[in-house]
Amino acid sequence: MRILLVEDDTSLGETIQAWLKMDQHAVDWVQRGDSAQTALMTHRYDCVLLDRGLPGLSGDALLASLRAAGNRVPVILITAFNALADRVEGLDLGADDYLVKPFELEEMSARIRAAARRGADQVSNDLSHGDIALNIETRQATLAGQPVALTAREYHVLYALLLRRNSIVTRAQIEETLYGWGDEVESNAIEVYIHNLRKKLGSDSIVTVRGLGYRLKNHED
Repeated sequence: MRILLVEDDTSLGETIQAWLKMDQHAVDWVQRGDSAQTALMTHRYDCVLLDRGLPGLSGDALLASLRAAGNRVPVILITAFNALADRVEGLDLGADDYLVKPFELEEMSARIRAAARRGADQVSNDLSHGDIALNIETRQATLAGQPVALTAREYHVLYALLLRRNSIVTRAQIEETLYGWGDEVESNAIEVYIHNLRKKLGSDSIVTVRGLGYRLKNHED
């Protein structure tokens, strides 16, 4: 998943970013609300971790503008404001969840998965299409019930395909899932990951739609 972290506390931001990268997420980190607004206008994210007290533009104002514009990206507020009235206010502004500092990083990861599921209209951690299945908590892929070992990059490509399993997924959409700011994007990387997935899941498991992108094989193919 690609996550936008909006946190002006440098120490906490570094800790969260390192944890999420260790968890194989692509992470963009900004420390101002107006910078986050720009990022959200130019990139697609699977989840936003949003501090409420930010320079430039408050987290509350950013969240309100997102929802007013119809942007339904999952947002988890991370804040030291822990009164009941604060939590109610944050949720009423349109947040999907609310984490009070300090919090456990394992819990944060679980809440990100839950928010991403809701954003994708998923009721569980399992994504599937035909014989292919993927658990986003354990990161275990299976083919006809048998475990398939994937690298971190292969996992994220398969995740992107399964998340939009009834649609064509463009190269740009896959890259948005894989890479954060500053990450080097190799020119043929996506083709390599698709090739490796076909070797592991079946040569015809992923269809190339020339000039458009990729999709998972359907019964009609």
